[in-house]
Amino acid sequence: MRLPAVLAVAGLVAASGVLGAPAAFAQGCANPSGTYTGEVPWGQRLVDPARLWPLTRGAGQLVAVIGTGVDGQNAQFAPGQLEGGPRTERTDCDGRGTIAAGIVGAQPDPSTTFAGVAPGVRLLPIRYATSGGGDPGELAEAIDTAVDRRAGVILVAVPAAADSPALSSAVARARSAGAVVVSAASASQQGTRTYPTATSGVLAVGSVNPAGEPVQTEAGDYVGVAAPGAELVSTSAGAGGAVAHRWPVTDPGLAAAYVAGVAALVRAYHPALSGDQVVTRLTLTAHRPPSGGHDPRLGWGVLDAYAAVSSTLPADVPPPGGLPPSPSAPAVVPAAAAAPRPSDVTAGTIALAGVALAAAAGVTVAAVRRARRRGWRPTRFTP
Repeated sequence: MRLPAVLAVAGLVAASGVLGAPAAFAQGCANPSGTYTGEVPWGQRLVDPARLWPLTRGAGQLVAVIGTGVDGQNAQFAPGQLEGGPRTERTDCDGRGTIAAGIVGAQPDPSTTFAGVAPGVRLLPIRYATSGGGDPGELAEAIDTAVDRRAGVILVAVPAAADSPALSSAVARARSAGAVVVSAASASQQGTRTYPTATSGVLAVGSVNPAGEPVQTEAGDYVGVAAPGAELVSTSAGAGGAVAHRWPVTDPGLAAAYVAGVAALVRAYHPALSGDQVVTRLTLTAHRPPSGGHDPRLGWGVLDAYAAVSSTLPADVPPPGGLPPSPSAPAVVPAAAAAPRPSDVTAGTIALAGVALAAAAGVTVAAVRRARRRGWRPTRFTP
């Protein structure tokens, strides 16, 4: 697989905290590992959101995080960043919802090297599951709530193990409303599927470790892209008002949080795109698997956030599912480096003005000297 070199380096110690179920935590509710102060986590280095922040931080986007709730007492969420209202939940004993929400939108903080992908977004925490998986009917109601609240990106942080007509209907309604529905391929048994991950129209996300290898068992032609899902760092529930984290965490379900954050950045930078067009952009710009085509666990490849946000794509380009392998796919042209910050522009303008003034002063001095030599008589013009 042709991936950025960062995937060849494991930025954390070997994963010991597999978060496939609440039993991965100690007895009782989730507790932080501490405040993370190590090197920038590898998943964050791969996505590299700070490179995109001069273009967009996701402002104006509402991301629904559907799962186990989000602990609003973690200080790495900005005041007012978590929305309230019916069916929202700002506590999280299980912890998975808080970890997912942090990957999407945690604020940069000087006490830690961890930050979310899109710190400008607002988060809508919706609980439908308290442990393990969840009921598809309750998940359908949670998605309907996200649609009613006009979430542009709907992250299913905890997929269900079974489908239902109500769940399929809720997904169809979300797509009709223009939302991007993101769900992880996180089934733990061979040959099984999660939902709405396998539902048509959902951006199904596979997961990779630092070596670029697939993490999850679930596979299928419905998997769209892959993202970091092992040895991760993110915000922890149970922080009690502090900036606190959980690490290392391995959970294929968390790969979807990275994709949801990038989807929010794409929506903010390209507000005219439909939800389906955002999904097409994310899949077309991914780093292709070794075959150049579709991989049942990696989809169309590993997420490339910078290309997804900044690339120039042909109008009405079709999704990759109907295209030949990459040699015939439309060209993807990433944008040039981001424009200088306003302070840089101002400094540059002042510097250029200084050069111009110095040049003008030199010309003036030379003219005065010549005038003195002529006794201040005007120069004779000869045509």
